[in-house]
Amino acid sequence: MTELNGKKIAIIATDGFEDSELTSPREAVEAAGATTEIISTESGEITGKNGTAVRVDVTSADAQAGDYDGLILPGGTGNADAIRLDADAVSLVKKLREADTPVAVICHGGWILTEADAIKGVTLTSFPSLKTDLSNAGATWVDEEVVVDQGFVSSRTPDDLPAFNKALVEEFAK
Repeated sequence: MTELNGKKIAIIATDGFEDSELTSPREAVEAAGATTEIISTESGEITGKNGTAVRVDVTSADAQAGDYDGLILPGGTGNADAIRLDADAVSLVKKLREADTPVAVICHGGWILTEADAIKGVTLTSFPSLKTDLSNAGATWVDEEVVVDQGFVSSRTPDDLPAFNKALVEEFAK
């Protein structure tokens, strides 16, 4: 698979990310030819809730929206809650969406989209506890394995990763 050759995909996360929701989509886009960069609130290394350590490539303060062809937002409650409080990460997400950059979001990753005011009129899925937050931010929430709408690819939990990864590679290839 080489449909993402030459594309650079941003992954925004911090400590407490859901391990498989970062590693599995990252592997999928890299297998399709893309490069990835981990963006976080601080430099160094971040650790998933199950112990996966990942090197940070660039901080959210230094990341430039124009450098990326796609965005992955993994879940993990602690990760998603911390990231949505980082003004630089929120600003980056807002700029990426203003540029119509495709976004793949799973589980609790959608919280930052509410802060970035980026989902009005979009149909999304997520972990069920985000239904009210996403709806209040203007999205239509549905309970489905994967949803693709207006440049967004969304899924609920790690159980949905096979469908999520397939859909995000297809969306990022457009």
